[in-house]
Amino acid sequence: MMKIRLSSLSCGVCANFRRPISHLYSNSISSSSVEVKPKIPLYLRPPSFSASLSELTKWHKWAKNLASSVGSSFVHLDNGPDSILLRRELNWLLEDLLELQHHSAILSQLESGNNENVDVRVALRAPLEELYCVWRQRIEERRPFQYVVGCQHWRDLVLSVQEGVLIPRPETEMIIDLVGDVALNKSPELAQGFWVDLGTGSGAIAIATAKTLATHTHTHAYAHGRVIATDLSPVAVAVAAFNVQRYGLQDVVEMRKGSWFEPLKDVRGKLAGMLSNPPYIPSGDIPGLQAEVGQHEPKLALDGGVSGTNYLLHLINGAASMLKPGGFFAFETNGEKQCKFLVDYIEKDKPGSFCNIDIVSDFADIQRFVMGFRQ
Repeated sequence: MMKIRLSSLSCGVCANFRRPISHLYSNSISSSSVEVKPKIPLYLRPPSFSASLSELTKWHKWAKNLASSVGSSFVHLDNGPDSILLRRELNWLLEDLLELQHHSAILSQLESGNNENVDVRVALRAPLEELYCVWRQRIEERRPFQYVVGCQHWRDLVLSVQEGVLIPRPETEMIIDLVGDVALNKSPELAQGFWVDLGTGSGAIAIATAKTLATHTHTHAYAHGRVIATDLSPVAVAVAAFNVQRYGLQDVVEMRKGSWFEPLKDVRGKLAGMLSNPPYIPSGDIPGLQAEVGQHEPKLALDGGVSGTNYLLHLINGAASMLKPGGFFAFETNGEKQCKFLVDYIEKDKPGSFCNIDIVSDFADIQRFVMGFRQ
């Protein structure tokens, strides 16, 4: 069993906020397949609103007290966030709300309670009324913080997310390392082929894979590989397309709306790589999930059937016909039990179809991924 550890992996629900600094992003999406207009993340909105420092201080005090009132009650209820994390999220919200050049000065005044310059107007990216609303939703309705600010930090990306789109997790970051450190190191020529991200959600895996392929094709002087990202949800397709455009990859990553392999008939047997973080939570476990997950994230992206393996089996069956000889696959699972079940299924029901099958543990030493190559 293979284990990979990387110090760059972030371990929190929302690690320290990093901003891409080399792109100017458009709010429009040109893809004809997109049916939903994605929401703009808070930090990308123009500072079109304002409030007096006194009004902002009043809101901040209220929001901080509301966060403090939680204590550890959510932790005991369903392993949710405690007051310390919620107050940290409040600071992150303020960082997204304020113009960069004013971060330090305004945050310092809010924390100190300094009464000087209380009538000074502060430029904001959202109106004060919205701030009261979204912070109440965060605490009282357990709305995920990533939906509140409209983005999630994942590897070196800042991805737009919203209701209807699964929030990418830190542990999923490792699937990209499997692409670079395993698949392309073993078979560099795979970097010039077609790759697919099935059930793309926010487009995280597709975008990061495209960047990894670009690095390897440059190093080995191959033609640039391409990535096809599919999803059944029109909201996910819209958000993923928005993220693809923000990173200037619309000529490399193609969005296709549809269920699993249905939109991929033209590349059957031609894929160099197949990646997916599919729904793998057993149906009976959904009600017991942390409220931020079970009550807000799309069930379509969570529920993997009675045992959680419905879509994992579908992916393995499809990989046998969709991958070209030597093609690579890597799928995320719910843990050790599903990993071993999947490997047993491959060995017993798909003999001769795959080789170099391996189980890979994530940074927390939980068996998380099953990977291998088409025979």
